Amino acid sequence: MKKIITTVLVLFVAIGIQAAKPRTSLIVYNTHKQTVTGFGGACCDGAMKPFGDDNACVGRLFGPRSKIGLNILRMEISPSFTGDNWGDYDWNGSLPSARTVKNRGGIVFGTPWSPPGEYKTNGTAQGGNSDDQGNQRGKLRTDCYDKFFPWLNTYLQWMKDHGVAVDAVSIQNEPDWWVNYSGCLYDPQDLVTLVKNYAWMLDRETFPGVRLISGEPLGFTQNYTDPLMQDPTCREQVDIVAGHLYGHLPLKYMKPAGVLPLKYGKELWMTEHSVTDNTGALPTWKDNLIFAEELNECMLAGCTGYIYWYLRAHWAFCGTGETKYGAANKKDELLPRAFVMSHFSKNVTGSTRLATSKDEDAGRTEEGILQNEQFSAYIKGDSIIVMAINAREDTRNVKITLPYNVKSGTLWLSTGNESENLCQKSSLDIAESTNFYPYEMPAQSLSTLIFMIDKGSTAIEEVKQSAADGPKTYYDLHGRRLDVPRGLCIEKRSDGTSRKVVMK
Repeated sequence: MKKIITTVLVLFVAIGIQAAKPRTSLIVYNTHKQTVTGFGGACCDGAMKPFGDDNACVGRLFGPRSKIGLNILRMEISPSFTGDNWGDYDWNGSLPSARTVKNRGGIVFGTPWSPPGEYKTNGTAQGGNSDDQGNQRGKLRTDCYDKFFPWLNTYLQWMKDHGVAVDAVSIQNEPDWWVNYSGCLYDPQDLVTLVKNYAWMLDRETFPGVRLISGEPLGFTQNYTDPLMQDPTCREQVDIVAGHLYGHLPLKYMKPAGVLPLKYGKELWMTEHSVTDNTGALPTWKDNLIFAEELNECMLAGCTGYIYWYLRAHWAFCGTGETKYGAANKKDELLPRAFVMSHFSKNVTGSTRLATSKDEDAGRTEEGILQNEQFSAYIKGDSIIVMAINAREDTRNVKITLPYNVKSGTLWLSTGNESENLCQKSSLDIAESTNFYPYEMPAQSLSTLIFMIDKGSTAIEEVKQSAADGPKTYYDLHGRRLDVPRGLCIEKRSDGTSRKVVMK
C-alpha cells in the first residue's frame, strides 16, 4: 500500500512540475515597421589592413548562395587622392573583396577615417591625440569644406574605373572620438554646416544611385542624428543615418536616435560594433547569444542595416589561424558567430518587421547582461518569420499567435553544439491551417521559425484586397530602398507582398 501511495505522490509531483513549467505568450500583430536592407561587415583584417587578394573569407560569407548570406560590405576611404600613398591604407586593397560582393548582388559603401591631411587643422590624417602631434585636434578646416565632397567624387570615380560601382559614401567614422590613428573630429553643428552648404557637390549624376550616409558616431546618440534631420536641407541630402554601439545599448540609444530618421523615410544603419572582442579565447556560446540579442535589439530599434566590425577575427565570423585562441580558430573557416548571423542575414534581409507583444521588454541591462528571452517577427513574401532567443538554463514554452493562418513551416535552431553544425534545419509540425503555434525553446538557444502563410484563408484574401490601396514602398533590384522610384523597381505593399513594376 505504501508503495502505491508513494508512486501516486511521485506522479502528482511530476505532473505539478510539468504544469508549472515556465510559459510565455507571443502575439505577432499585422503592424508593419521597417524594411530590412541587410547585414554585413567591414573589409578589414587586423589594424584596418584590407584583405587584398586574400579574400577567401569574403567569399565564404557573402551572397545568397553562401552559408551566411551577408550582403553589405564596409570599406575605408583612405585619406589619399590616388589610393596608393598612405601606407597600408589604400583604395586598392579593398578592390578584390568589393568586386566579389558586387558580383554577388551585394552593397558596398565607403567610410573615411580621415580626409586628406592637407585639408585638416593639424596637417595630417591622424586624429591628433598623440605626442608627436602635440595633442592638436584634427578637424576639417573650414576653408576646405568645399573640397570634401569633390574628394569623395574622386574616390567614387577611382572605384568605378576599377570595376566597382560604390553604393553609398559616409561623411566620417566616429566624428565624436579623438584618436591617435586616422581620424577627424566634427561637432554636430560642423556636420550640419558641411552637409547643408556643400553636400550638393556629391556628384549623383555621374554616380547615379549613390547615397549619402551621415557621420557614424561612436555611440548612436540623438545629439548627432537629430540636428541633421531637423534641418530641411540636410534631410534632403542624407539618405542613411548611421552610428555605432560602443557603450550604447540599441534600445536605450539607437531607438530614440532613430525616431526622426525613420519618420522622414531614412534608413537606419548600425555600421560598426564588435561583441565580446576582448576575450583571450574563442567566444563561448553565451557570448554568441549576447551577439544574437544585440542583432535582435537593433531590429526592434528600427535598424534597416547591421554591419559588424571585422569579418575575420577569432571573435568574428571567420577564423584567423592563430592557434593561441584554440584549435577551432582555423583560417577562413566559419565560426559559430557566423551561424548566429545567418539566422538574420539569410532570413530577415528583405523582410518587413512586424510588431509583437514583446517588443517593449526585450532590452538587456546597462551592463549588457543577457535577457532571459527575446523575440522579433517579420513578413517576407508568403512567410512570417519569428526570431526567438532563450538565454535561460532550461527550456521555455511559448505560445505564438500569428496574424494569418499558416499551413507549414521550417525551424532553424542553434544551441552551440558543434556536432550539430550550429544551425540545424527541420520541418515544423503543423497538422492543419492555424494561427497558433506552441513552441518549446531549448535552453540557451537561438531559433528562427519560418511559417508559410495559408493563401486560402479568407482573412488573407481580405487583407490582400485592402493592401492594394495601402501604403507602398519601392526598392531597386538589389533591395535598396528608393525615395524616388524610377525604371524597373520592386513594389512592396503594406501586407508584405511584392511585385516588379516599372515606374516612370
